[in-house]
Amino acid sequence: MMLYKTYQSYCHRLQHDMYFLTSNSRLNEQVVDKIILQLNRVYPQILTNAEAEKFRNPKASLHTRLSDLIKHLQKKGDRHCQEFYRALQINAEQLYNDLPSRKILSPVFFFACFSVAAGFALFWYCCHSDTKVIGRARRILGFSPIIIGRHVRNICMVYLEDISRN
Repeated sequence: MMLYKTYQSYCHRLQHDMYFLTSNSRLNEQVVDKIILQLNRVYPQILTNAEAEKFRNPKASLHTRLSDLIKHLQKKGDRHCQEFYRALQINAEQLYNDLPSRKILSPVFFFACFSVAAGFALFWYCCHSDTKVIGRARRILGFSPIIIGRHVRNICMVYLEDISRN
């Protein structure tokens, strides 16, 4: 899993998500029609009437129509792909949230990183200061089960006790 996600254009994201969207009948006929109609009626500059009829043609398979729609939008540019994502979010929010390009790190990961960084900063501060600070740090760590986990807090307390004995 990537720890840092760089900016991707909507066209690149759509290329990345294309297999996911077209596989295993994730999108049904009605949802695809709603997306096409939204791109045609709400944003007529995205899909013209003729293009919308082409992609709604019931003679072609759903997989083919969806693949052709995605390729068509990619050729038209980033804004068109962005509007596809907006229409997908409105009409199939759960699927939109499950897209591979939307898999980002949760806030818990960033909170954990911040806690580790704060712990290291506290250790550094305690190791380079007088013993009065160590006593204060012990009191702060003793009342901080919300800020850092119980195991980390216990390790910090043992470390501070060892430092204060030396």
